[in-house]
Amino acid sequence: MTSTSQGMFRDEAIVSVTAGSGGPGCSSMRREKYVIQGGPDGGDGGAGGHIVFRAIPHENSLFRIARMRLIRAENGQPGGPRNRTGRGGSSTIIDLPVGTQIRDAEFGNLLADLAKLGDEVVIAEGGKGGRGNARFTSATQQAPTHSEEGLEGERRDLRLELKLVADIGLLGLPNAGKSTFLRRVTAARPKVAEYPFTTLDPGLGIMETGGDPPTLIIADIPGIIEGASDGKGLGFQFLRHVERTRALLHLVDVSLPDEDPVTQWRIIRDELASYGEGLEERDTLLVATKVESEESEKRAQALFEAAGLTDGLMISSVTGRGLEALRHRLFALTYPEVSDF
Repeated sequence: MTSTSQGMFRDEAIVSVTAGSGGPGCSSMRREKYVIQGGPDGGDGGAGGHIVFRAIPHENSLFRIARMRLIRAENGQPGGPRNRTGRGGSSTIIDLPVGTQIRDAEFGNLLADLAKLGDEVVIAEGGKGGRGNARFTSATQQAPTHSEEGLEGERRDLRLELKLVADIGLLGLPNAGKSTFLRRVTAARPKVAEYPFTTLDPGLGIMETGGDPPTLIIADIPGIIEGASDGKGLGFQFLRHVERTRALLHLVDVSLPDEDPVTQWRIIRDELASYGEGLEERDTLLVATKVESEESEKRAQALFEAAGLTDGLMISSVTGRGLEALRHRLFALTYPEVSDF
């Protein structure tokens, strides 16, 4: 299961980018009627196009760019006689999801972080155009014939990583009920099935709040398993997505009599602490899910007692139990400075 899941996960991409090379300068002598000995008039070559990455609102996956593999920009055109500068090469602009980090593929150093909508970076610069022979005229060299070749554009091998930007990060072991919950309270339509790793792509759902701001963005983080912080399962690929959320919603399934909810809760807490980045200290709302019987209510109460909670929430995404109360609690948790809801 792990190897198959790794191949399908789409929050990371490796690409090579090559900016355009500058066009060569022109070597030319002025040739006109009645001009016996014209001077040099070779123009400069045009600059090569850049590779530009920008963050836009309607991209939510790195799947498209991962299929490109090699991205190029246009070369600059050669210079011409009569001091004509060659046309510059067109830049290539690549649209990426908000939250994409761009790293050097070999060394891993961060080159750019497209954390906000509209962020833009020239990730590879085009080469300068070569100078034409007219540029080399001097007091001692009245008729130079040499010109320059254009410079090559930058070439980079890049690793792109997507970290979702959201108000709420949705946490839980596989089959904790996260996808069903998201389908119920937002317009998102994640896959729902009774087996681990149904959700392989982190996704966003928008929940109406009735307040100001009018919506909360919820990131559905694929199921974390024990050992995720050490890279087990899909490990770091999943955990990195919770780093940029304002708060966390931790769902624990209390419907199964042979599964201890307290143990499930502690697995996630331990993984957050092991991962670091202060995730275990992030504001978190613990919620018991699939509460549809007296037995599940008792297991939920045991969970809240172990967590030291006196006001734990019980919900059922199937029956709708507790969803309205949860919506209010999420708003208060995410925007505590807003008193009117």
